[in-house]
Amino acid sequence: MLALVMSPDSATGLRLAEVDEPRPLANEALVCIHATSLNRGELRLLTIRPEGWIPGQDVVGIVERAAADGSGPAVGARIVALVDEAGWAQRVAVPTDRLAIIPDEVGFVSAATLPVAGTTALRVLRHGGDLAGQPVLITGASGAVGRFQIQLAREQGAVVTAVAATRHAEDLRSLGAQEVVESIEQARGSFSLITESVGGQSLAHAIERVAPGGTIVMFGSSSGELTPVGFRQFVPGHEGARLQTFAYYTSGPAIGADIASLLVPVAAGRLETRVSLTVPWTDIGQALDALRQRSFSGKAVLTIAG
Repeated sequence: MLALVMSPDSATGLRLAEVDEPRPLANEALVCIHATSLNRGELRLLTIRPEGWIPGQDVVGIVERAAADGSGPAVGARIVALVDEAGWAQRVAVPTDRLAIIPDEVGFVSAATLPVAGTTALRVLRHGGDLAGQPVLITGASGAVGRFQIQLAREQGAVVTAVAATRHAEDLRSLGAQEVVESIEQARGSFSLITESVGGQSLAHAIERVAPGGTIVMFGSSSGELTPVGFRQFVPGHEGARLQTFAYYTSGPAIGADIASLLVPVAAGRLETRVSLTVPWTDIGQALDALRQRSFSGKAVLTIAG
């Protein structure tokens, strides 16, 4: 089968190559992949993984062979899944607890946006507990995770302030943000939950705005900057506040169940999956360049030839 593999001699760092077919374990389904979406974290992986490695985490496709242990969907089922690697290929073996069946109302491209970005948004918000009526601040709000967080927090009754460039303000308000500001310093009041993906000065300002007993969840550092943190940043005024780190790959089991829970509002039209770029996987360079340049809001999706 064909896959996109790491190749330092290529202009994109990747090349299409013939690789061995997957060999599913008893609890894994063999999936014929139709599309995959890109994640910012994969940009870093492309700089540290060895030659021959196959990237790819968000996958959608059709079950070609059901899991031998009887778990998971039957042959022919349309599924979306989160895998650790090897998703940029024609076929992949997927543990059945990491996949979900796609409802008829949802297309492959839309479903492909959900695994990493959707489950990250969902699980980060859970660190805030019951969000009904609570003030929530979301940094990096115009990205895929931020857009999902706005909508999911709104569904839970939170009062959402989004941090993003002014050009995104109208769009983010339409998703459920009550207020959109360009920086945390411009936000009003304090916040029970702050989701922080920028780092550096953004995280320092988040500490200044967290409510007593509130939570800041750090799940990224797009600025690449470190943040000095000390006790006196929290007192007085932020006593009992908590800094919580989050990485989706250590966030617990039942990824498939969480993806399934996200598909319900997508199918009902209550959760928007913004796809800003859809290209064939042979145009991976175009998609990677757009992701690096942050030239779109939402997700980029690669379609994969069978």
